[in-house]
Amino acid sequence: MTKSDLIQRLADLNPHLYLRDIEKIVNTIFDEITNALSEGDRVELRGFGAFSVKERAARMGRNPRTGDSVKVEAKNMPFFKTGKALRERLNED
Repeated sequence: MTKSDLIQRLADLNPHLYLRDIEKIVNTIFDEITNALSEGDRVELRGFGAFSVKERAARMGRNPRTGDSVKVEAKNMPFFKTGKALRERLNED
């Protein structure tokens, strides 16, 4: 599902709302999650999961074309951990 698919599905489920308003809401939610992560905060959506930032240490990598060693700088990466309710729903039989 893409962001535009999500917006369209929400519009279909809420015909009383304008499409542009739903788009603003979805964009605002994603922007707030992004802003919180960029500030080093953790975002938890109960029953769905938690977004956090993990630091990856600097390391030596390898250029796959030439085989030369390349230094890879340390960087921060987004991380998502599923919530218990989401895991249980995905594994229902």
